[in-house]
Amino acid sequence: MLLTGAPGVGKTTVLTKTVDALKAKDVDIGGMISREAQESSTRVGFEIIDLTNGKHGWLAHVNQKTGPQVGKYHVNIQDLDNVGVQAIREATEKCSTIAIDEIGPMKLFSPKFKQAVAQALESKKLVLAVEHARAKDPLINKAKQRDDAEIFTITLANRDAIADELTKKVILNLKQN
Repeated sequence: MLLTGAPGVGKTTVLTKTVDALKAKDVDIGGMISREAQESSTRVGFEIIDLTNGKHGWLAHVNQKTGPQVGKYHVNIQDLDNVGVQAIREATEKCSTIAIDEIGPMKLFSPKFKQAVAQALESKKLVLAVEHARAKDPLINKAKQRDDAEIFTITLANRDAIADELTKKVILNLKQN
């Protein structure tokens, strides 16, 4: 299940609500979420959070001095690999459902991230992933072109209701498999 939509529309919020609802229903879900980090109402970067153990790292920050640059941020490949990639790998190995936020420009700089996502997609596990609408990468194309791919476009109009729909679809899918 791929969540897509315009930047800032609430894709991560929908994924987070879905993950929380699934956990409340005792679904074994792991993986990683990214979220904005702010200081004085100004975005300064993005954190990575492992859904299984709560471990945090920096995906990118305005004060990061090294790493690939995307806009005003430098990507922290080390934290991405040590927190995000590890979370995806562990979820692929141990969980019934894998959450990935997001397959997008910053994370695609990491070969290990791309490999972990590809392995998750090829596993028999259910993958719930956010994909960056404008990112162009063979990995995203491959995910979208899968026979079993279901794409959900998040909009301002549907974002409040779609987490419930996704939760029901995941639970139904898990019962059928």
